[in-house]
Amino acid sequence: MLPTEAKSADLFDFPSPSRSLFELGVNHWLSISNRDQTDRAKCPREFRVVQIRAERYTACMNQIAETPSATENTVESFDELDLSPVMRRALKKAKFSTPSPIQAQLIPLAMEGEDVIGQARTGTGKTAAFAIPILEQLDSLEDCRDPQAIIVVPTRELADQVGRETQRLAWGVDTEVAVLAGGKNINGQLRQLENGVQIVVGTPGRLHDHLQRKSLRTNSIWCVVLDEADRMLDIGFRPQIERILRKCPRDRQTLLLSATLPPTVRRLAESYMETPSVIDCCKDEMAVETIEQRYFTVAHDRKSTLLDHLLKREKPEQAIVFCRTKRGTDRLYRHFSHTHDNCGSMHGDMQQRERDRVLQSLRDRKLKILFATDVVGRGIDISTISHIINYDVPQDCDDYVHRVGRTGRMGREGIAFTFVVPGEGEVLTSIEQRINKELKRDSIEGFEAVPVPKKAPEPETPEAPAKKRLNPMHRKVKRRR
Repeated sequence: MLPTEAKSADLFDFPSPSRSLFELGVNHWLSISNRDQTDRAKCPREFRVVQIRAERYTACMNQIAETPSATENTVESFDELDLSPVMRRALKKAKFSTPSPIQAQLIPLAMEGEDVIGQARTGTGKTAAFAIPILEQLDSLEDCRDPQAIIVVPTRELADQVGRETQRLAWGVDTEVAVLAGGKNINGQLRQLENGVQIVVGTPGRLHDHLQRKSLRTNSIWCVVLDEADRMLDIGFRPQIERILRKCPRDRQTLLLSATLPPTVRRLAESYMETPSVIDCCKDEMAVETIEQRYFTVAHDRKSTLLDHLLKREKPEQAIVFCRTKRGTDRLYRHFSHTHDNCGSMHGDMQQRERDRVLQSLRDRKLKILFATDVVGRGIDISTISHIINYDVPQDCDDYVHRVGRTGRMGREGIAFTFVVPGEGEVLTSIEQRINKELKRDSIEGFEAVPVPKKAPEPETPEAPAKKRLNPMHRKVKRRR
């Protein structure tokens, strides 16, 4: 209980438990406490202000210490969560034993109907975190034939993956899940929606198309999930996302999950979410602890040779080599397909059925090396990826986080290499600051560190004397006859 003398807001207000303010108050407290009684009697009001401030700070810090950390996982088993026996059997069949931090914190809040913003590193089980509470609260198809939940994801591959994972967790109960993504036959999607679905998983573009066709009915939607929200906003899907949210009922539940929360995502949450609970499972590090991260410094014209030596040295179980451009991906794939077996490539210009075939070959371990752009840098969950190689340094630090997150899935070990050419030192520094971790320098014989080339001074050439120019009004013109 605070003293009753604290009535003046300007003197006794203690806005927040700030460390600097606390130190200032303590130092002031000590300076006054060291005075004798005569000096204290001269300034009783000043002494009482500091005393009240110190007591308030102590009360605030005790309250924070008693509150569990937002990143603390106190749930050791799914049995501790309020889940149905059918869901527990499905989790056991899927070999889910211990919930990850994002699952342990998001599932109870989602089951209570709250809006939630969840920030967690890639590969920590975000899909199950929002799929489990949705499946637990679905009405049967006989009671409602219209979609009850919409899950919005940035890429077609992630839509297929989320759809499969949702069906796997729905084991034991007939559940209709429709995947609405580009590159697939829209007539089949129209028939599926007409026959009735319970959960819709789709990309913003295709969902927007169905809304325009009025084939996607949103009157019964009670939950909207925005997965990988930062990526969807980065690639320009904000207008489609906003229209989807406006078409859904106002009293819906909204779950927003992302590995990063830039200002654009926060503004979207403020506009379309109702007092959301925020879960931050990233702590201070954006990179997974089980992933070893190294870098090479190499000249640009020797990168392909270094990659060849690195693959021979590491002998990866499966590796993804990230390139910046589609042409660079194809060029690198053609070069290495002659010397390495079981190679594949993937980028945005490929047809959807070809992209699906490549991903399935990767899951079946028929592919050993995949050359790809950032189209596979988000959400693709393939646990057998052991190596990530950034052939081209990503210009966005968040893209680096997601690239590296393709390995080390769900606590497994992995390793990531990044090729840095002279002039990209600042980008490397930005990445290290973003993940709060210093990358180790690696080396291969014959590929020692490459110093940044210094520009040779150009020889000075004497300037030619400038020709004297006349005013156009006074220039000499030959007279005509």
